[in-house]
Amino acid sequence: MSNQAFEAVIGLEVHAELLTATKIFCSCSTAFGAEPNTQCCPICMGYPGAMPRLNRRAVELAIRAGLALGCEIAEVSQTDRKQYFYPDLPKAYQISQDESPLCKNGFLTVSTKEGTRRVAISRIHIEEDAGKLIHRGAHTFVDCNRCGVPLIEIVSAPDLRSPEEASAYLRKLRSILLTCGISDCRMQEGSLRCDVNISLRPFGSETFGVRTEIKNLNSFAFVEKAIAYEIARQTEALLQGNVPIPETRRFDAAAGKTYPMRAKETSVDYRFLPEPDLPPIWVSEEDIERLRTTLPELPDARALRLAQAYGLTVYDASVLVSEPQLADFFEAGAGKTDYPKLLVNLLLSELLRHCASDPFSSPVSASRLAELSQLMGEGTVNSATAKKLLLRLLDGDLDPRLTVKREGLAQVRDREQLLTLAERAMEEQPRAVTDYRNGKSAALRALQGKVMALSGGRADPILLESIFLELLSPHSDETR
Repeated sequence: MSNQAFEAVIGLEVHAELLTATKIFCSCSTAFGAEPNTQCCPICMGYPGAMPRLNRRAVELAIRAGLALGCEIAEVSQTDRKQYFYPDLPKAYQISQDESPLCKNGFLTVSTKEGTRRVAISRIHIEEDAGKLIHRGAHTFVDCNRCGVPLIEIVSAPDLRSPEEASAYLRKLRSILLTCGISDCRMQEGSLRCDVNISLRPFGSETFGVRTEIKNLNSFAFVEKAIAYEIARQTEALLQGNVPIPETRRFDAAAGKTYPMRAKETSVDYRFLPEPDLPPIWVSEEDIERLRTTLPELPDARALRLAQAYGLTVYDASVLVSEPQLADFFEAGAGKTDYPKLLVNLLLSELLRHCASDPFSSPVSASRLAELSQLMGEGTVNSATAKKLLLRLLDGDLDPRLTVKREGLAQVRDREQLLTLAERAMEEQPRAVTDYRNGKSAALRALQGKVMALSGGRADPILLESIFLELLSPHSDETR
């Protein structure tokens, strides 16, 4: 049996920290980065007699997530105690939801080079986060600041089939959560993390294979790499006649491999029981409709509108809506230029490259970027000059049009002037001329580059190319 005989069956459990100021069952702050154990109280530490009180805002954000993902919202749902022992869980149980989640039966559509797939979302439930272990040398410390931070767990059906689809699903989900203001999705801070469930089965089989789980992946790249490694590992085991064991594994990013952590738990192991200190959660139809009206334009709808309104490619529109602030920036500039396609190219190809760490703190405003795209579209400057102006804008604000006029940066479009420069380039680089006429078309770039240097980067590249094609044609001496 070849290694192409198996199909991967993948499901994701995504934990997203909700954008609330306080924790889910107490008034402790959820702010990130505080000194260890300075944001906890008897309730989130589980002291005897401390009574939890459900954060209404957390429930509303969870419902917004369910509505954005096409879920049914339960009129009545129940919280439960999920019991397990771990040093960062001082109560020895986690308040979660088991049999009656707040949201269920949703979906998400993802697209990759393999095509489009509709991924069912089995459930979305609310729960509290655990604490954090800090390892320093031979010692391990417990920070309980994160205990009780409100989460939603979004559980997909096992509908994904490749690392690329899993990554696309996670990216789309993140863009929806960001757009709807449900989570800040800062993966580096742990506010969005993912557990991957994966098994293999022969192609054509409807029977699930033995499932393993990879815990706490906090980047798109790690999700792809961990799944790819696990597919290869399980494939090798099956080809050798071995059956993978059900287990929980961790991903070592440095090694690019997964390693066993423990045997895979089942729901029986957690000994779920109804949370006795909290009443059921009742959600009225009026509440659901009120929250539905607060939903913004979702990423897919916005991408379609941007593509149609501004003539963008599907890819460019999808990149813009992946970050709501990026799409906002584009739309703020698109209304101030006649050339939105040039604007999106400058934004995605140039500005983001220079502001990769935090593109939204760029000193370049949407208006200034729109002015640059307008100058390019009019033919006043070429792309090389526009890029140089952009670099100057990153260092401090300036008026692009005034700068071009004052410093003589306008594109050289005078045919006779460019013809003189082209002939000079051919005289100074005879080898490039010979190479081009001998069929090496790449030699033309060397000649164009020479003229760009002679013109200070201001030559009109399209007009320049047509001039060179005339000069280098076999009959150029006859026609001149």
